[in-house]
Amino acid sequence: MKFEHLIEINDPLNPLIDSLSREQVWRGLVLHAESPKLFVPHLDECDIVDREPGSFKRKRRFGELRIEDKVTLTPLEEVLYEVHAQGEISASSLRVTIEAPGDAVLFVRFKYDDGHDAATDQANAMYDEFKKSAYQEADIDAIRILRELAAAGRLDATYLN
Repeated sequence: MKFEHLIEINDPLNPLIDSLSREQVWRGLVLHAESPKLFVPHLDECDIVDREPGSFKRKRRFGELRIEDKVTLTPLEEVLYEVHAQGEISASSLRVTIEAPGDAVLFVRFKYDDGHDAATDQANAMYDEFKKSAYQEADIDAIRILRELAAAGRLDATYLN
């Protein structure tokens, strides 16, 4: 399954949406990667087990399910999550990018790849539709929480320093 979607962050033509800076969005995306329990209520545990410049490895636990992944940060541009094959879990990735196609316009793109070939994708088509919907809802919730944190000043540089 290859799937991507955009969430609009800033729209200068919509006064109902509070504008966020690229830096605030970036800090929120990093917080989402480093402290996912703030964003994912059904996550039981997340430990960062290894940190290198620009990346870190995590171990997450959802009940009995345990997932190890690597997060690579490209400052102010992209967060890449890579799950390597482990047990019954196949290799997969999520690429989250900040896009600014014009002045004062800002989007976050979520791009999923479950690593399956076209034949497997076709066989899993119905199941994948449920996954796409769940991923999109989780991403919308994450941006909603990111907005709440920004409104509370928790994504400002002075708050984090």
